[in-house]
Amino acid sequence: MKLGIILLSFVITQFGFSQTGRKVEAFNDGWQFKKGPFPENELIFMQDWDKKWTEVTIPHTWNAKDMQVDYGNFYEGDAYYKKTFLVEESLKDQRLFLKFEGVGQVADFYINGVFVGNHKGGYSAFSFEITKAVNFGKENEFLLKVNNEARKDVIPVNHNLFGVYGGIHRSVWLISTNQVNIDVTDYASNGVYISQELIDNKKVNVSVNVKLSSKLKDIQQINLECKIYNQEGKLVAQKSNPVSVRPQGVHEFTTSFILNKPHLWQGRKDPYLYKVVTTLKDGNNILDEIIQPLGVRKVEVLADKGVFLNGEKYPMYGVCRHQDWWGIGNALEQEHHDTDLDMIMEMGVTTVRLAHYQQSDYFYSKCDSLGLLVWAEVPFVNRVTGEEGANAKLQLKELIRQNYNHPSIYVWGLHNEVYKPHDYTAQLTKEMHDLAKGEDPGRYTVAVNGYGHMEHPVNLNADIQGMNRYYGWYEGKIGDLETWAKGLKADYPEYKIMLTEYGAGGNPNHQTEFIENTWEYWKPFYPETYQTKTHEIQWGIIKNNPNILSSYLWNMFDFCVPKWNNGGIEARNHKGLVTFDRTIKKDAFYWYKANWSQEPILYITERRMVDREKQQTNIKVYSNLGEPRVFLNGIELERPKMGTTEVHYIFENVNLVQGENSVKAVVVKEGKAFEDIIKWNFRSEKTKDFKMKESTKVHAGF
Repeated sequence: MKLGIILLSFVITQFGFSQTGRKVEAFNDGWQFKKGPFPENELIFMQDWDKKWTEVTIPHTWNAKDMQVDYGNFYEGDAYYKKTFLVEESLKDQRLFLKFEGVGQVADFYINGVFVGNHKGGYSAFSFEITKAVNFGKENEFLLKVNNEARKDVIPVNHNLFGVYGGIHRSVWLISTNQVNIDVTDYASNGVYISQELIDNKKVNVSVNVKLSSKLKDIQQINLECKIYNQEGKLVAQKSNPVSVRPQGVHEFTTSFILNKPHLWQGRKDPYLYKVVTTLKDGNNILDEIIQPLGVRKVEVLADKGVFLNGEKYPMYGVCRHQDWWGIGNALEQEHHDTDLDMIMEMGVTTVRLAHYQQSDYFYSKCDSLGLLVWAEVPFVNRVTGEEGANAKLQLKELIRQNYNHPSIYVWGLHNEVYKPHDYTAQLTKEMHDLAKGEDPGRYTVAVNGYGHMEHPVNLNADIQGMNRYYGWYEGKIGDLETWAKGLKADYPEYKIMLTEYGAGGNPNHQTEFIENTWEYWKPFYPETYQTKTHEIQWGIIKNNPNILSSYLWNMFDFCVPKWNNGGIEARNHKGLVTFDRTIKKDAFYWYKANWSQEPILYITERRMVDREKQQTNIKVYSNLGEPRVFLNGIELERPKMGTTEVHYIFENVNLVQGENSVKAVVVKEGKAFEDIIKWNFRSEKTKDFKMKESTKVHAGF
């Protein structure tokens, strides 16, 4: 079988720079797939083994359809992937590894019927050395048993907040190296860890820690070479040190540099990246080489002041992102990540919470080059069983080691909305915090609570306390966010607090003018107009309460929740600003684009509320170009009222005519005209036919 040599994603996206000394080859083609359920009788199971295999290409999931369309009815259980592959005789003097970027969610791996290893966790990468397991010069059978059933000892422990898609949902790589190499099996990391300490923005101390492994009999005397190149490809620093590598265990070596007057990584404004090339040499012979990014930056989170990047206050315009797509699940190609990032960047986002699990290395790499600050977290969500502690810590260690060198990442997320038993959860959170600090002292930790009070017993065991507040949706009224924010400022002025989720559901097919300040979320009707109002009010509140150090709206995209049935579509969370299929940008998308983006925006809202229910109504316009002139049926309206922010213009109590109405907004700025036009219909006056009762319960999560 022919395999094309592929560069690591960072190299592809940043430097076009080939590794030498090792081959990293795509191992995605030629797989066969069989889904259960399988008979429990072993004899029947074996008789059926050779039947009904399907050819698939990785990435793949078996839940792309059933999990997304039928409430509570999807397959979770065992499935198998197998592949026959000729391991060339010429590789006999090499070391071979197989790396899986993501398998949902428990995997057992066999070669030629012999067990090689196991991995528990659906979103982190894992790798196995297979040198001794394969037969060189012969066909070998690779078999992966995969299971995505919820279980108490593997996070997430249920499918309640999002579905755990079954399958090999990210790429597989065959890696061949020399007998002496940069370690491949250190929790599937790249074996190189770059630390930095930025001093006064004028000097940075850079340390490159490298883990080396050897399978040769004797001690190897080799050179460890580290070079730093700037973004233009110029060599700016280099060191070469002789090292002795023993055949037993893994050995660590550290090289340190001082860079004077470094070009800083300044987020979206200037996401400048160096590259660090780490090379093992035997004389002039390159044994192994790894290329990694270096973004020189210092992130500080200061209570009651904000987030500072290299000493400058950084605007934290935040969204959360679930990775799955309609009809595809989480078996995404790079083009899907690029599409998501295009919309995130268009909206003016500066920081992304990648919820609630480790996401593709490609996505983190793109965030490096785009200048997005990233919150990365593990899937310890929704429920506590008492049996998940070891796996939660394992997945956290994998997350940190695999993503250590991404300059975009500024904080490690420990959990989201987990509670009883409180003492157990608090202690586990503290242990995870300690683990993260031991692995990576230079980054913050954060844990998230769904309750709104700081004194909750699982709180304050991480550097930052996150809180999810859904006022006007799961509890209270939309504007209650203001009271909550001011209360925290008064009572906890020295605490580092972030609003880590907020928002409301919005189905673009559901529209009404009859909206108030609360909604009954369990109803099947989720009007987009209510979602828009929620964000208009709540972003205005957030903007004026700087003690909320960062906020992350929930969610950038609609996503699958297989255990839910609300909002008129089964198995769907509708809180996204973009629909699940990425075809409709809801009004709230343009609200944030007008508030956050530097791109000119003039947008009339409620364009899908075509059939108007009131003859006397309001026209709302978002404009970051200044005050718009608005014409209704060719007649200019009086000047607007200012809304909740300086881009929010409301033309109140305008009267529609019977039949079709044309609404036109115009702004002229610096000699250039901008306009937006929509059409509305009015037939007859409608009356409100539903009631909404405010929930007095405190939302804690699901």
